[in-house]
Amino acid sequence: MLLAMGKITGRPEIDAALARDLTIDITTIGRHSGDLRTVEIWFLAVDERIFITGTPGPRDWYANLLADDSLTFHLKESVRAELTATARPVDDEATRRHVFEHPSAHWYRSQTDIDELVANAPMVEVKFD
Repeated sequence: MLLAMGKITGRPEIDAALARDLTIDITTIGRHSGDLRTVEIWFLAVDERIFITGTPGPRDWYANLLADDSLTFHLKESVRAELTATARPVDDEATRRHVFEHPSAHWYRSQTDIDELVANAPMVEVKFD
């Protein structure tokens, strides 16, 4: 599903990248060190909302975002852009299940049972500044 042009950021070229790209870098602030930490990660565009998740288990990026919700979202595939954003943990089961049932989340489902993903995977929703 493609995002409606301009619906997420108001910038059609960025929104088009959010609709089709898969891999980004995110920069967070280290929860212990206070240093900038950059990691490559996948993201999901579901119903004109942007999510970052992973398989269950401890994740430094997630712990960093729980301590400080600011991040830089680095698009690097079809477009190069650095977007400032905030991340909010997604705790409600209905949203978590909806995200993991989305066709774009097939890789996660191939690695881990969907009920385990819904119950235990780290997940944040990204809101761009």
